[in-house]
Amino acid sequence: MNISTHGFWLAVAGEELFLPFKEFPWFRHATVNQIASVTMPSPGHLSWPDLDIDLAVASVRDPSAFPLVSDTPA
Repeated sequence: MNISTHGFWLAVAGEELFLPFKEFPWFRHATVNQIASVTMPSPGHLSWPDLDIDLAVASVRDPSAFPLVSDTPA
């Protein structure tokens, strides 16, 4: 794993994926230990229990296909 000011790289099943903080803002203020504490509870599914974050690998590969949506009224 490599973390920069722009995001972090994560190795998933032999593939390196980049999670930019712009697309995945929940990680922006996370500690290195929190980011590194990732599990794959099932194929294609990533979980950061310490941060209460669950993501599909597909959403990491193509974040534009999974836009951020808020269920809070404007």
